[in-house]
Amino acid sequence: MALRDIDQKRITGALSGNREDLEVLLHLAQPDIRRYAMKHCMIGDVDDAVQEVLLTMSRHLQSLRVVAAFSSWLFTCTRRECRRLGRVTLSYDPLDEARVDEWLGSASGPELLYEVLSALDSLPDDYRRVLLLKEYQQLTNKEIAEQLQISLPAVKSRLHRAREMVRNALITPQCDTRKRLA
Repeated sequence: MALRDIDQKRITGALSGNREDLEVLLHLAQPDIRRYAMKHCMIGDVDDAVQEVLLTMSRHLQSLRVVAAFSSWLFTCTRRECRRLGRVTLSYDPLDEARVDEWLGSASGPELLYEVLSALDSLPDDYRRVLLLKEYQQLTNKEIAEQLQISLPAVKSRLHRAREMVRNALITPQCDTRKRLA
C-alpha cells in the first residue's frame, strides 16, 4: 500500500494520539520511506535513514498541521536525513569551523575588520544591500522584502548566498587580504 492510499482517518487518529493508528501508519509508511531513501541516500545509510525517519514520524507527527501534507512531510524528513547522514559519512562540515577559527586567530581586530569590509565590498550590489539591511539595520526578512520590493523567498535566497560568499571570501586562502597587504 502506498502512502497516497493510506486512509486519512488513520493519519488523523495517529495525530490525536491513538497508538494503534500510529503503529499501523509506521508499518504502512516504511516501504515508501525505504524506496525514497534508496534514491537519495548512500546505500550504506538507507537503513539508518529509514529508522531515523520512523522515529521522527512517531515523535513529531503532532507538528503536522494538514493531514494532506503527510506524504510530502515524510519525504522531506527522509531527504533531510539522507543529507545529514551523507555529511556525517563524508566528514563534510559545510561551515568548516576549523578554518574559521584559524582565520579569527590569525589577525588583530583592525585587520579582521578590514577583511570583513573587503569581503562585503566584493559582493554584488543586490546581495550586499540585503545583507546590510539584515545585519546592520536589523530589519526582518519581511521588512527587507517590502523595502526592496522583492519577494520574501528572494530575500532569503540572497541573504543565504551573501553570507556564503562573505564566508568563502574570508576563509579562502587565495582571497586573504593580509597577503595582498604584505
